[in-house]
Amino acid sequence: MIMTQADPVQLCQALWQKLVAEKPAQVEDLRIKYLGKNGLFKQLGAEIKNLSNDQKKVFGQELNSLKGKIESYLQNLQQQGKSQGSNLDLSLPGERQKVGHLHPISQAIEEISQIFEKIGFNRVRYPEVDFDYYVFEALNMPKNHPARDEWETFFVDTPADQKMGKVVLTTHTSNGQVREMERLKSKPPIRMINIARTYRRQSDATHTQMFHQFEGLVVDQGINIQHLKGTLDYFAEQFYGKGTKSRIRPFHFKFTEPSFEVDFSCHICRGTGSRGKENCRFCKSGWHEVGGAGMVHPNVLKAGGIDPEIYTGFAFGWGVERTYTLKEGLNIDDIRLFYSGNLEFLEQF
Repeated sequence: MIMTQADPVQLCQALWQKLVAEKPAQVEDLRIKYLGKNGLFKQLGAEIKNLSNDQKKVFGQELNSLKGKIESYLQNLQQQGKSQGSNLDLSLPGERQKVGHLHPISQAIEEISQIFEKIGFNRVRYPEVDFDYYVFEALNMPKNHPARDEWETFFVDTPADQKMGKVVLTTHTSNGQVREMERLKSKPPIRMINIARTYRRQSDATHTQMFHQFEGLVVDQGINIQHLKGTLDYFAEQFYGKGTKSRIRPFHFKFTEPSFEVDFSCHICRGTGSRGKENCRFCKSGWHEVGGAGMVHPNVLKAGGIDPEIYTGFAFGWGVERTYTLKEGLNIDDIRLFYSGNLEFLEQF
């Protein structure tokens, strides 16, 4: 206990000697003990009221000096601990650093690109804001086609081009078909894979107003439906796993003839539609619809400057999000989750 009327210098020296004699401890513990709200330094300062007026001036100077010494001493201890590892247990496992990763849709795009590059497809990229001509007119869609209605398509508020028409946010990646023909100066062979953002006025659990599509286009002499079907089967096995099959069903698209809807066999029930005695809850039928495909319409080839009497081709286009959510083990029932910004969801991938 500090005694009344003791020499101020001795009082401060006593506290300093007590500090340096402390056994090794956490620096923060020493800081609280000596400089904390109820620490020893504050208790020492309280003794000033017991001193004579002559001693108070000397004591105040000594206290200021002592506080500076204590703070410097503790700071040095802290630095020594960091540099020498005095409080470091090298046998403990290191702390894992947080590392970011590609968005799951970006991962899917990379995987799709690599699958098609292995069979000679060339990855291209065409405008996501394009003229009506490339999005509709060149793809054999008449002026009164429902897709060209403002309730289906986002039109850009800008003056229309006299030749190319209005400007729209692309509703599909098929606008790249005629552009690719033009880029190659109408000289096949063409093997194109175009992956880009597309836009439609739809929003629910299976649709978003902005989504991604990948567009495949092959044009050459002698191309037929067998080549299309073989490409679909190849992608199904590469993307979903060995044994996955594709199925095509007659449909109608303006830019292909004949046209097909494309289904892939369910990876859970292996296309049987049942699991044991019950129906497969995931697909209910053994198949998943993924998108459209078909043989390129002669009018589309003509729009690209290619003679349909000499060349034929096939095309397909599917949503990346839709295709990805059908992968085994994901069980994602709402594609809007991908764009929610929810890190708890995204960090699972």
